[in-house]
Amino acid sequence: MSEFMIESHGPFETWTINGEAKRNALSRAMVTELAANVARVSGADRSVRAVVVRGAGTKAFCAGADLKERATMTPDEVRAFLSLMRQTFRALELSDCVFIAFVNGAAFGGGTELSLCCDVRVISAEAEMGLTEVKLGIIPGAGGTQRLPRLVGKGVAKELILTGRRVAADEAVRLGLASRIGTQEDAQGLAKVICQNAPIAVALAKHAIDEGAHLDLDAALSVEQQKYAQTIGTEDRIEGLKAFAEKRPPVYRGR
Repeated sequence: MSEFMIESHGPFETWTINGEAKRNALSRAMVTELAANVARVSGADRSVRAVVVRGAGTKAFCAGADLKERATMTPDEVRAFLSLMRQTFRALELSDCVFIAFVNGAAFGGGTELSLCCDVRVISAEAEMGLTEVKLGIIPGAGGTQRLPRLVGKGVAKELILTGRRVAADEAVRLGLASRIGTQEDAQGLAKVICQNAPIAVALAKHAIDEGAHLDLDAALSVEQQKYAQTIGTEDRIEGLKAFAEKRPPVYRGR
């Protein structure tokens, strides 16, 4: 059985973690298939420009690691699995494709870590999020200790990680852990709007934000300048100007 159900919507896809019975947990098979899917949309064929990631059912986005599988692993196997998760999550961040997490239920531990490396997070009204690893005698191991402070600030991140506290949807939005409360249709609507914009510009804007976010302002402005310069010679930029002058929707080709 495939670990993901993939639906195509033209320029964007919806990836549904296909593990409702085990609360869409992170297993070796699931992360391996995720890595392959990320590589597919990040390769030479850039026809898929955005992806909405969600969990099967309504109870869980991804409730963290598959603890039954984890209990059978040797220490070396655990280290290898964590390395695979880190590499996969980082590849997702570095992709030109835009990833939107629709947190449609519980997102704990690795589930929250998966959402953190997405570009946008939409959370359902009934969902909860949390990095709960210290309650199991471990710490977040797939980027949570580094991505969460960059998103919500060091003080809030320490409180959430050191207590292992779960937060409801309204608090997740207030803290900046999610951008909005919404539905799958809202998440897919965001993907559709993003895909109407110039592909090269969207990718460069994503990378400018990520690369500049933790630099001092002058260095960050230099990153922005470099990314902007890459748009100047594109056909899409000329098409955008022509479409504006002709009062029609632009037709972008990613060139």
